[in-house]
Amino acid sequence: MTDLSKLTIATARDAMRKGELSSSELTAAYLKDIEGAGALNAFVHHTPELAAEQAKAADARIKAGDAPDMCGIPLGIKDLFCTKGVPSQAASGILNGFKPEYESTVTTQLFDAGAVMLGKLNMDEFAMGSSNETSVYGNAVNPWKAGNGEAELTPGGSSGGSAAAVAADLCLAATGTDTGGSIRQPAAFTGITGIKPTYGRVSRWGIVAFASSLDQAGPMTKDVRDAAIMLEAMCGHDPKDSTSADLAVPNFEAALTGDIKGKVIGIPKEYRMDGMPAEIEKLWSDGTAMLKDAGAEIKDINLPHTQYALPAYYVIAPAEASSNLARYDGVRFGHRAKLDQGDGITEMYEKTRAEGFGAEVQRRVMVGTYVLSAGFYDAYYNRARRVRTLIKQDFETVFADGVDAILTPATPSAAFELGAGLDPIQMYLNDVFTVTVNLAGLPGISVPAGLDANGLPLGLQLIGRPWEEADLLNTAYTLEQACGFVAKPNKWW
Repeated sequence: MTDLSKLTIATARDAMRKGELSSSELTAAYLKDIEGAGALNAFVHHTPELAAEQAKAADARIKAGDAPDMCGIPLGIKDLFCTKGVPSQAASGILNGFKPEYESTVTTQLFDAGAVMLGKLNMDEFAMGSSNETSVYGNAVNPWKAGNGEAELTPGGSSGGSAAAVAADLCLAATGTDTGGSIRQPAAFTGITGIKPTYGRVSRWGIVAFASSLDQAGPMTKDVRDAAIMLEAMCGHDPKDSTSADLAVPNFEAALTGDIKGKVIGIPKEYRMDGMPAEIEKLWSDGTAMLKDAGAEIKDINLPHTQYALPAYYVIAPAEASSNLARYDGVRFGHRAKLDQGDGITEMYEKTRAEGFGAEVQRRVMVGTYVLSAGFYDAYYNRARRVRTLIKQDFETVFADGVDAILTPATPSAAFELGAGLDPIQMYLNDVFTVTVNLAGLPGISVPAGLDANGLPLGLQLIGRPWEEADLLNTAYTLEQACGFVAKPNKWW
């Protein structure tokens, strides 16, 4: 059996086409490794029978010569994606026991392409969190450790289980979702690649909603080539999603030429935050120099409304969340609280939601309800929407001025300890470099670019023009080649 840690989607695909490896062998090996990795708490619902069945079908398809690129590739699926007949809880107690009778569009497309589902992955409850500490399943754990320390670190959030599983070689790739950085931040914390496509590029149908105007699904992979291969399989117009774009899907892998000569890379001065760690500053400078050496033109740019992005995001996202989560009331599906004699429907709603939602979800629902209430709607929600428009216009101005991509840090630090006791505001600051991308609906990708003094991975973020994921992936590929990041966590689990 090939060393799983050396495999990528591309190398596994090629090996299976040559008959050097079968999907069934690969799937069985991953299932065995998942069993021994309980300490990471990355997989929360296991589907070994389904995986074996899908792998067998993939092998037959490959043998017949009818095999798309993702055929036979073992994946982990974030618990936010509805999977038919398999628990899909969004890591929340309120959806305990929910097994959908339908399949999300993304998983449908992946399975139609022959991909194999190993199981469902841990996440922050309803995707609300930056550390994977709000999950009803307990914390997902980063496979990386700081230096010689024993402390468990966050894999990031909300797609922490996805990031941990890919970094620990428990699957070849995983699905993630990104509302304010929830693909890119955990990718940076675990030394993998994660791309958030342009809003509307990937269907949201069948994905449990957090904030509908911000949510977007994307792949979490070992490298940029794998991200290109998997993203292509996830994309496409979906008539069931009114925000799905009816655009042709490029061959993203074919775009990876490594040639960025003449491309203009913007460096926004507003992202140089007070107190930025020297390691992050150096990583950013080094990445800038690498792109310049590859033939790109470096240009200082202004994104003047960046400072208002976090406050605007944390008004808009909770407002949409409070609306989306109103459906979880103990009537139609999921958890219903036990009632005392004489309790009416109001008490049933109150008890069900108090028991079913965790503290962070309750906090965001309350904030969202507040900013949408009469008397505060204009003061908070409408003002945040206006700020969002200004942020979007900042990017439009920069792109109209000839900039092809924007380079920034992915996170303000390396992964921090689980249980660090960060207050909500400190936790929200983890999204400082990523939320603007969601507010503007742009594509963004995190690429592992180096290690900090404690040997923990750090990532750089590239932000692209809308709908130009192919060009963004090529720039990211060039950066990846220049960085030469090959570090892996030491196996302790």
